[in-house]
Amino acid sequence: MAEEQVIKLLEEIRDLTKLHVEDYKNALMHQQEAIDIQKAAVRRQKMVLLVGGLLLVGLLAFLVLSLFSARG
Repeated sequence: MAEEQVIKLLEEIRDLTKLHVEDYKNALMHQQEAIDIQKAAVRRQKMVLLVGGLLLVGLLAFLVLSLFSARG
């Protein structure tokens, strides 16, 4: 009888361990998805900053050229 209880307990431990491993794999997958989303967001932010910077430089160049042509 005690042997059956030990076997049942070991089976429960095995089953819980399997569930834990599956949950852990699921958590790792979600972490990887979150990392990928964050990387994509950083790429978009860099692109927006680059475009914004180029527009700002273009606007400043236009203003400087306008000032020089107005004086000349």
